[in-house]
Amino acid sequence: MIDRTYQDRVIAPSLLAADFSRVQEEVSRAISAGADWLHLDVMDGHFVDNISFGPAMVNAIHETNDIFLDVHLMISRPDHYLPRFVEAGADLITVHVEADHDVAETLGRIKEAGCQVGLALNPATPFSEVVPFLDKIDLLLCMTVVPGFGGQAFMQEVMPKIEEAKAYREQHGLSYHIEVDGGLKKETAPQAYAAGANVIVAGSSTFNAEDMGAAVQEIREA
Repeated sequence: MIDRTYQDRVIAPSLLAADFSRVQEEVSRAISAGADWLHLDVMDGHFVDNISFGPAMVNAIHETNDIFLDVHLMISRPDHYLPRFVEAGADLITVHVEADHDVAETLGRIKEAGCQVGLALNPATPFSEVVPFLDKIDLLLCMTVVPGFGGQAFMQEVMPKIEEAKAYREQHGLSYHIEVDGGLKKETAPQAYAAGANVIVAGSSTFNAEDMGAAVQEIREA
């Protein structure tokens, strides 16, 4: 499994765009294509208006493939379900600052469980909402679409927030990754890199590409 520092570019294809009828093959295809991480979007139908999959899917991938599992909990009560995703084999667990939980407590529990710690914020949420927690995390996820469904257009207006996250990291001597998720492809990745992001979640632009390996490389080198 690969982890990287924030200076590196990390490509994390989103399983949400894969063919669920052959998940194991799709994960293997992503690994062969050069994916660094695999991004797993967990949605509960409450926090976002869609339902995806749960701990059983995470565990199945963990048991059958060797890749860093970047688990994004888009759920109302991440504190309640957290132990199930730890047990399933998540390497990094990201929770939303907007969800119904004690954020600091949940982040502490993720760290205590031996997983890397991620915190996410939606496009409409100001950067100030995550500032109290930035010294407790390994990754900050800035959503570049309204979460819940794949295939949405990239939101350029989120870039100033990413610039804030990068500036804060430098000013306070922190080392968290800055991840972006939503509408990322070779045409939009350069904007995210320029703003300060280093982890690119790409769903449709990777799994739906004719040549996934070429697509991953194009995004990495954009």
